[in-house]
Amino acid sequence: MKTNLKLFNYTFFFIAGLLLFSSCAKQSGLSESEFLNIQTNFKTPAENNTIWCYWYWINDDISKEGITKDLEAMKKAGIGTAYIGNINPAGIDGKVPMLSEDWWSHMVHAVTEGKRIGVDIGIFNCPGWSQSGGPWVKSEMAMRYLTFSETRFEGPGITGMNLIQPNNEFQDVRVLAFPTPAKESVNLKTVGTDLKSTPQIKNIESSFDGDLKTFGEIKVEKESIVSIEIKTKKPITARQISLIPAQTPFKCECALYAKIDGAEKLVHEFSFDRSNFSVNVGPIVKGELAIALPDIKTDEFKLVLQNFGGNLNSVGFAEINISEAAVLENFVEKQLGKMFPTPLPFWNSYLWKNQEGNIEKEMLVDAGEVIDISDKLDENGKLIWDAPAGNWTIMRIGMTPTGTKNSPSAPQGQGYEIDKMSSDLARFHFENFVGEFLKRIPEESKPAFKYVIADSYEMGSQNWTDGYETKFTEKYGYDPVKYLPVLSGRIVGSVEESNRFLWDLRRSVADDVAHEYVGGLRKVSNENNLKLWLENYGHWGFPSEFMMYGGQSDLVGGEFWNEGTLGNIECKAASSAAHAYGKPITSAEAFTASGKAYTSSGKTQKTG
Repeated sequence: MKTNLKLFNYTFFFIAGLLLFSSCAKQSGLSESEFLNIQTNFKTPAENNTIWCYWYWINDDISKEGITKDLEAMKKAGIGTAYIGNINPAGIDGKVPMLSEDWWSHMVHAVTEGKRIGVDIGIFNCPGWSQSGGPWVKSEMAMRYLTFSETRFEGPGITGMNLIQPNNEFQDVRVLAFPTPAKESVNLKTVGTDLKSTPQIKNIESSFDGDLKTFGEIKVEKESIVSIEIKTKKPITARQISLIPAQTPFKCECALYAKIDGAEKLVHEFSFDRSNFSVNVGPIVKGELAIALPDIKTDEFKLVLQNFGGNLNSVGFAEINISEAAVLENFVEKQLGKMFPTPLPFWNSYLWKNQEGNIEKEMLVDAGEVIDISDKLDENGKLIWDAPAGNWTIMRIGMTPTGTKNSPSAPQGQGYEIDKMSSDLARFHFENFVGEFLKRIPEESKPAFKYVIADSYEMGSQNWTDGYETKFTEKYGYDPVKYLPVLSGRIVGSVEESNRFLWDLRRSVADDVAHEYVGGLRKVSNENNLKLWLENYGHWGFPSEFMMYGGQSDLVGGEFWNEGTLGNIECKAASSAAHAYGKPITSAEAFTASGKAYTSSGKTQKTG
């Protein structure tokens, strides 16, 4: 497993085609002679059962003479296959600039010499080590998620107004209108507040002004306890609290109190975790945390923050709001906008408690009253719509790239990650890198080029793709469009309906990342007499399922680490997928290290 968050040093070896057996191996049904044969072949690999290796070409510092010498040394050492990874942590051109014709000739030379010397070749299917991207991937082909802008309009009347385009890179999906739910305008900002904090928070009012560009600054340490007292100008019935982080990623434990009948009462305890702003753990990098509250009416609240973690020193909230509007709890997380922030999630990280409480009908969005007015928006973003009487919320919804890119790569080799929910776009990506390589390899050398590598997955999630409404409807039997207001935290139909829609969305993303992306890469690879190899797991926001994901590849591999325990689940994921899907060969990337390279090896010796 590699990360594009920070460059680490790695020692890489591959043991492919070898099965590791413990004392319980005989329980698998092998005879003693079969077991001894496996032990013998492990100690002394045969020609068809060799060690494989990652062959990193660092910073494009390559030469044809060096390529030949490397391959000859590999053959002498008993290495049968080498996976070429074009890894450029410096981010600048080396001696042979990537994607130049000279660079392509070096790649071809590796295959030609591999054929002559007897070392098979595989290549990472894009510059860098993860995952499938490049400059040929335009914004409308990238991993994308749904974004939106909102406009209010009071009918009856003809709108005749321009709708805000949420982002510069944006593809319209739908324009929806629905009656604005009751109580949305009643919140801390509209009723007014008096604020007090202990210790004193610099510019505390900036956390309550509705402006995400300003924030209150809190000086904290891990042991700090921060108290924010909020007194409203008039009583408010609290149905939700939402918190949006400022400039510094952090986490803390929160407790909200309210004064009821003259006594302070604990309303709710919850965790706030926005400790990782990387797009790899969700494209809504500073997404709000929304928590539903049990209809508490008061004019005095107290928010207590403690057990701080993350990037401490000066932290803060761009916005803290308490509102009378109903909200779907954790709606940012549930739409895959923000995922678990560290490599390994807990078993329940994507399970949420049932949201309790009866929500009055006027505070919901009625699915039957969601109107699709997409055809009323012209190419310049102007909406001409004859609105019925009432207060309307208009959402302009579309796709924006998540922002994930392949790395580490020279600048001319980097671009958006390809859409993971479209086999057509997976094919497009293949054709623009592996396909370009295949065009240049002489026919007589092609038998030595055997593998396409996708490595481990660290590209986070997306939640939409082109024409997805139709595919979703075919799969689940209902139109998802009427539920899209859920993306804003509103409740459509009911809490159960809204959560059900987001569950279906997450389920569909998981399926497509496996079948459309991996399955698509495998199909086009096989059409070109190549096999797809990948490590069938991902971290920092993996949107699919290890087993299903690996099942769509020809070959899978795990890794065992020189340190820590991360490799435990990775090797188990690979072996489990291999068993479940009948794959006879499982690889293991060996002695992976993060900052402690060369501290141990198979033998006690000095390396490097």
